This record gives sequence, C-alpha cells and structure tokens, in this order.
Amino acid sequence: MAESRLIGGYPVIGIRPTIDGRRGPLKVRESLEDQTMNMAKSAAKLFEENIRYSNGEPVKVVIADTTIGRVAESAACAEKFRKEGVDITLTVTPCWCYGAETMDMDPQTIKAVWGFNGTERPGAVYLASVLATHAQKGLPAFGIYGHDVQEADDTSIPADVEEKLLRFGRAAVAAATMRGKSYLQIGSVTMGIGGSIIDSDFIESYLGMRVESVDEVEIIRRMTEGIYDEKEFQKALAWAKENCKLGFDKNPEFLQKSDEEKEKQFEFVVKMAVIVKDLMNGNKNLPEGCEEEAVGHNAIAAGFQGQRQWTDFYPNGDFAEAVLNTSFDWNGAREPYILATENDVLNGLGMLFMKLLTNRAQMFADVRTYWSPEAVKKATGYELEGVAKESGGFIHLINSGACCLDASGEAKDENGNGVMKEWWNVTEEDQKAILDATTWNAADLGYFRGGGYSSRFLTTAEMPATMIRLNLVKGLGPVLQIAEGWTVKLPDEVSDKLWKRTDYTWPCTWFAPRCDGKEGPFKTAYDVMNNWGANHGAISYGHIGADLITLCSMLRIPVSMHNVPVEKIFRPAAWNAFGMDKEGADFRACKNYGPLYK
Repeated sequence: MAESRLIGGYPVIGIRPTIDGRRGPLKVRESLEDQTMNMAKSAAKLFEENIRYSNGEPVKVVIADTTIGRVAESAACAEKFRKEGVDITLTVTPCWCYGAETMDMDPQTIKAVWGFNGTERPGAVYLASVLATHAQKGLPAFGIYGHDVQEADDTSIPADVEEKLLRFGRAAVAAATMRGKSYLQIGSVTMGIGGSIIDSDFIESYLGMRVESVDEVEIIRRMTEGIYDEKEFQKALAWAKENCKLGFDKNPEFLQKSDEEKEKQFEFVVKMAVIVKDLMNGNKNLPEGCEEEAVGHNAIAAGFQGQRQWTDFYPNGDFAEAVLNTSFDWNGAREPYILATENDVLNGLGMLFMKLLTNRAQMFADVRTYWSPEAVKKATGYELEGVAKESGGFIHLINSGACCLDASGEAKDENGNGVMKEWWNVTEEDQKAILDATTWNAADLGYFRGGGYSSRFLTTAEMPATMIRLNLVKGLGPVLQIAEGWTVKLPDEVSDKLWKRTDYTWPCTWFAPRCDGKEGPFKTAYDVMNNWGANHGAISYGHIGADLITLCSMLRIPVSMHNVPVEKIFRPAAWNAFGMDKEGADFRACKNYGPLYK
C-alpha cells in the first residue's frame, strides 16, 4: 500500500508440505498428495488474507514446488526458499513423514509445524516426532495441533488452529522485519535514565539490528546549512499552522515568550520533525551536494535525547516525537514512525514490537501515579466505577513527549466507539477529529528552559490496551513485562481535578490493568505499578499480550510478569521440556538457547 521506508525486503513465509515418502504398489505417497498440498494452500491463504507488513501490503507466502518426502526434496525446497528470501517456515502434514529428512534444518528461520488431527494417517505422530527432533538438534519449533478430529477431505482450518497459525505468523513477521535494520539514537543518555543507556550488544544479539548514533547538533547543522527539503518543510508548516491549535501558556507571565518568539519556535519544531525523518530514512529530495545526508540511517526506530543538554537551550522535541509517532502527518495517513522521547531505547523497542504486531501507532508514557479508589474519592468526591473499580484503582499515564495523537481515541469504528486504527484505515475525518481534540501548549519552562510546544489531549474513550516494558537486568539479560487492561473514562470534572495535580499541558490517559484480586503483581492496579520495572511504559491498542509472549519466545526474551490467560500462551514446543511452571520454563529455555544472533 505504501513504499517501504527501509532498505531490505520484508520477510517471506515459506510453507513446506511434508508427506509420507513411501510409494510402492499401495501408492501411499500418491494417495496423500492432494490432501497435503491443500493444507499448504489453506495456510497460505490464511496468512495472505490476515497478515500485513508494516507498509500495509499483504505478507508474501511461497509454497515448496512439490511435497517433501525425502531429503532431496527438502534440499530443493531450501534452495527455492533461499532464492525467495524466506525467513519463516511452516511445515504442514496430515500424515507420517521421515522427520529428520523432511524437517527445516536452517538455523536462521523461525519455524512452526502443523500436524493435521485426523484418523486416517498419523499426522500427530509425525508432529510429535519432528518436534522432538527439532528439540534434539537445538532448533526450536512451534507445534500446532487441532483440538478436534477432522475428516480427511476437510480443507478448512479449525478456529484453534487458525488462532495459533496467525499468532505464529504475526510474531514471526515482526521478529524477522527487525533484522538488518537500525536503531538511531539522536544524542545519548537523558538525565541518567537507564533505558537511554544504549546496549549495542543486546540490540545486535537479540534483535539482529545495529545501533546508529548522531549528536543532536546534527539537527542544528542541517537547519543552519539548509540541509533539508524546503518544499516538504513549507508543506509541513502550512499543515501545522492550519491544523495544530495552540493552547494556553501555563508559565508565569514574566517568563513567557513573546508572540514573535513563539512563532519562530513553532517553525523550529516543525522543521525539526522534517529533519528527524530525514535522519531516520533519508530523503532523495535534499539539496544538491547533500548526497551523503540523503541516504539516512535505515532506522526502523529512533530516540531523541532532548533533556537537558538540548532542552535547556533549544525548543523541545515534543512536536517531532508526537507527530512522527502518529499515524498521519502533512502527507495524510502513513505508517507511524517509532521515535522514543528521552532516547529511552528500551521503551522505543517495546513500541516497535507492538507496532509491528498491530500496524497501529503506539503510546509512550510515564507510568506516573497510582490512584486508589480512596485517594480519588478524597481528592474529588467521586466513587470509581467499572474497570477502574474492579482493578482497585488506575494508573496515570502522562508524558510531555512521544505519545501518538491517536491515543486521544477520537478515531471511531463503525459503531461510533473510540479506537486506534491500523494506519491505513485512518480516514481524513479521523485525522480532523484527532487534531481538533489536541492543543499544542507552550512548553513548561521549568522542564524545558528552551521552550517549544507539548501536545495536550485527554483520552476519553474506553479502549482495550496493553502496556509493556522491556528491561535489561545485569546477569539475567532482557526481560519483558506485560499488563493488559483498558483506558478509563472519568467524568470531566474528576479528570480535570486529578490532571491539574500534575502537568496540565501534557497528554493524559487513565489506565486500569486487568487484575484478579489474588496475591501477586496483578492483585490490584497498585500492585502492577509497584512491580513495574521502570519509569516508562509502551502502550498499544488492543489486548495483544499473547502475541507478545510468542514474539518474545522467538527473540529469546523471557516474560517476567503478565496477565495473559494461560490458554492463550503459545511458545515453541521445546519450552515444555524445561519444567511444568510455564514462566520458569520460559526463563530456562531462553537462557539455554540464547540470543538468535550471538
């Protein structure tokens, strides 16, 4: 649907229809050819109709030229897949096959096997056998086996099998899309925040990405020397002046900038957004003589340091961060960028994981304040209701910077409910509603001495949401936390009173994680916050925790805390060999297999 901004093709899914290799007078193999190939075709159709790359195009799927019964056909399939750029394989079969001969032996592909649940031939026996062989050879694979027996001529995919196939496909495409791309840090460490202390080894070894770094002064150099696309800047500026409403200035009058200074700062922050895009992905329309700058850094995600070396002197980066993370800009709807405020690379990578799984804009927020029902009543007189009451309170998500504007919830579905849409479904009407709900307020000069603008909106829609945090722990490595829940709509006067107790010029979202009242990190919203691993969280629309767990198992990142229903958890079959405690087994398996790219 849109040209990719990145160098390197998107990952391809290859389907391997394996078959019983025995021929002879009973024609065993011949009798299974149609059924086996039909399984492959059904799986390909499912993937193509339901999984898209981040640019909106349907995922590419290729099928082996023949069924695979012996090693020669495995080799022929591997050669075809090599030429087609296959990163992900799904092996399908309704019958017994020669496991070690027919399995995918490429250590770099992400693997799954679907064994048909039928009575005529032992697809389940092959599935169990080949998964054991995968484990024995250190090549983990996901096992997929339907709950109910199917007829041999049934070409449909049962709902439980479909769910696992799509979960595997979404996660594998997300994992493989990151390979060979860059994380671009603009600046370095922000105010001693651990998440902005970049760990190149983690990014290279676990994600297959590289780290690129430029100093923040590069933005000033490009502004000063005219190294940007003037035509695009003028288009962006005209759009921003027409659509981005300026809000109130909270600063003391003696500190407030003059109207002329504010005008110059507005132009500055818009130009900054244009230049950050160029830094990430290049721009063929830069002036002659700027060929080096025109190529960009092939960044699938980036972070901007800002505080304080930049923001004590220059206008802040909030406009660039918020607009680029949003699913549209002056060119209309387009794939959201990932740009982490305060260069919190770990939160930026969490945002990237979820963007690739959902194709939606992502929220960046401080996990700032827990509000108990008692504290809310004391402050406002209001008795909590709904999910906020059930969760024992809620968490205030607020940060001046990188939250996408989509998080206002002003885009509507067919039933008029507030949603955050896949970017290609964001209409001009949605864009107008989102912009109308947002003001750009003069930056709080206590935080940002250099001035600038911060986006301001209130999330008024109650939407399903998933909050995550990626952390690095010395001696352990990376771990991920997941909290599914909902954004909360409070009465306007209640929101107003609580919001004014912190910064009233920043985007405001109330979040209630799904809690069970039992002992542990999900007893109440308080316990979620009390167990959260850092000051920031990445938040996506929808309940996508199960997809994240599957993705993390592919990346060998254990999940240290989650509230995903146990029946939704889907990891490689080899994880079952590491103990009956699923979360402990996850840690042991990830340690055993280690980073993918080490």
